[in-house]
Amino acid sequence: MSTIAALVLTYNEEDYIKECLESIKWVDEIVIIDSYSSDETIKIARNYTDKVYKKEFFSFSEQRNYGINKIKSDWILSIDADERVSDELKNEIQREINKNINKVGYKIPFHNHFLGKWIKYCGWYPDYHLRLFKRGKGDFGNNKVHEEVNITGEIGKLTGYINHFSYDNLSEFISKTDYYTNLAAEEMYEKNKKFKLIDLIIRPFWRFFKMYFLKKGYKDGSYGFILSSLYFIYGFIKYAKLWELNISD
Repeated sequence: MSTIAALVLTYNEEDYIKECLESIKWVDEIVIIDSYSSDETIKIARNYTDKVYKKEFFSFSEQRNYGINKIKSDWILSIDADERVSDELKNEIQREINKNINKVGYKIPFHNHFLGKWIKYCGWYPDYHLRLFKRGKGDFGNNKVHEEVNITGEIGKLTGYINHFSYDNLSEFISKTDYYTNLAAEEMYEKNKKFKLIDLIIRPFWRFFKMYFLKKGYKDGSYGFILSSLYFIYGFIKYAKLWELNISD
């Protein structure tokens, strides 16, 4: 029988971590990489696993790659504290990893929630991410943000899903926007991406148009309009921060 580990990154996740760990307590091994939480995150986590490691945060990919090296199981399921594995996905994973197949990874669909509502359009569903892979067959590269598994080999798709509770309120979105746009702008700057006014003008509008019209965000009602508008703002701030970094040279 193949074994499976869940890899979880945490930082001050006391409001989310218990439900996350409840949804993955069926795995053989839970490995948590914590960025020195100051709340009850670690205390809660230790009720589910003794494999809790503290590491100063530099990038998401570095945290995840560090976690990979702590894992002994055959397969790795990467999951965040604000995500929950559905029963359908749990059962499907247990069947798939014990088949005699050549696949080395699987993409999993997400049910992304915004202010308590499952967003079915805006490009948020089906939203596939490669989160399950064989140990030794993949890593998370070196991106600071929006890291994905780099893997060589046959990849499958599962139908069971992960519930992702990304934003409970608008204040949380605004706070995360400031944080993630910092990382995104720094990454572009470090890769010698130069600020262009056309990016600041066109890209945010294109993001809104794509989400709301092409991806039919209007079918999500007011949620779709607000979400598409917020990603317009996200894009504007990201390129404005790149501008700020460029003029500081």
